[in-house]
Amino acid sequence: MKLHISGENINEYYVQTICMIFFPGEKFSGDEEGAPELWLDVAESMDEITAAVRVCAEGKEAEATRQIVLTGEFTKDRARKIVIGHAILSATGELMHYRPSWGMLTGVRPSKVATELLHSGLSKTKVRKALTQYYMVIPKKAALATDVAIHEQQIIGTPDQRDCSVYISIPFCPTRCSYCSFVSYTSKRLLSLIPDYLALLCDEIRTKFAAIRELGLRVLTVYIGGGTPTILDAVQLRTLLQTVAECTDVSALREYTLESGRPDTIDAEKMAIAKAFGVTRVCVNPQTLCDEVLRGVGRCHSAEDFYRAYDIARQSGIDCINTDLIVGLPGDSFRSFADTYDGILRLDPENITVHTFCVKKSAEILREGKRVYNLRGGDAGKCVDYSQIRAAEAGYQPYYMYRQKNMVGNFENVGFAKPGTECLYNIYMMEEVHSIFAAGAGAVSKMVQYAPAGSGKKSVIERLFNDKYPYEYLKGDGGKAQAEQIVQFYRERGL
Repeated sequence: MKLHISGENINEYYVQTICMIFFPGEKFSGDEEGAPELWLDVAESMDEITAAVRVCAEGKEAEATRQIVLTGEFTKDRARKIVIGHAILSATGELMHYRPSWGMLTGVRPSKVATELLHSGLSKTKVRKALTQYYMVIPKKAALATDVAIHEQQIIGTPDQRDCSVYISIPFCPTRCSYCSFVSYTSKRLLSLIPDYLALLCDEIRTKFAAIRELGLRVLTVYIGGGTPTILDAVQLRTLLQTVAECTDVSALREYTLESGRPDTIDAEKMAIAKAFGVTRVCVNPQTLCDEVLRGVGRCHSAEDFYRAYDIARQSGIDCINTDLIVGLPGDSFRSFADTYDGILRLDPENITVHTFCVKKSAEILREGKRVYNLRGGDAGKCVDYSQIRAAEAGYQPYYMYRQKNMVGNFENVGFAKPGTECLYNIYMMEEVHSIFAAGAGAVSKMVQYAPAGSGKKSVIERLFNDKYPYEYLKGDGGKAQAEQIVQFYRERGL
């Protein structure tokens, strides 16, 4: 796609992200023959900002001009983004005959805007109205964002600077799903790295927990994610969980998650070990219960395998089970998704997370040459609506939400939970209310000096990146240098 931008202080990346709502998968190198083109001209005075847009695609053209008066309700930067967003959405929406559900909200956390509005003193009703009026969000999505924001803030409460969480990365899987872009490894050669990887990972866990103890911090949650953590055999899983138990009092954790994930890696021995070492939450993720769709995306398990794994997890006595589903998978339909969702509801898990299919740059499905970008999403919109209506009917509440680029239909990922079973780590991580100390390949630690919404201050966040690939990680120092940086961050700020 070709962009022609005129004006000062315009964030070109922001313009690109709005354009990608209508032209998913487009690149902005500017040299593609016949690519869509957009002209944006922004003029500013002391009192108002005007944005004029002209867009051309497939031989058609549309224009729109929008103004915003600077009343002090928004910062100048926010007002500029709003008027640019209105102009682009109006012109391109007319051209494409399409209104995106989330309007101009392109960021990962649409509930963040709702949170800011709530902290400014607006009522729930006025927040919904503001999201619709200023950000062009359709009413049902404005309601969802507001409900999630309220629920999140109830769970977060007043954060303590001494609280933190720990993330542990197991970046290996039995096979790679065609839609996946996570750093996960499946070949026999790379899987052979697991013993050495686990040994160094346990060293880093000890090092990070030592820093946590030195700083006098309190660990609220531990999350073991992947990849597929239960790709570890029973002995390896015991070693990992034993290491965590030696480093912290797991009985004092508010939550301890083992993201088991793939049903074909779950057995009774592993779940018994998890229960014995204090795990309180596991994820058993079918993505879909349609065997044909599972085969199409490269999952090496069946719906029957999922039911077997779910029963094992339930019989283990672990308190909370999450199931992940994906809306809009290639080959899926509203009927097959509805059958999947109804099947999950009959199992009555504590958490259900509904993702919208997202096309990542490094996903195998793109190299297969399949056409996967979908502006309107086909049946995905009906599936998303069905999941949210049925969740409410079954007593689940939306507590966690995020969005990604190139999601089918420009929809969202939502976590639903029975009251009191919400995944705390997901909220702490997404809302950045306290530090997350991470161990393992591809893991990212976030040191946070939190500033509450409405305080007029900005949170200070510093990120520390582990080596991305296991073979690089194995050449590292087991987190020693990072531990020193963590301690320095806290000491410098008197935390």
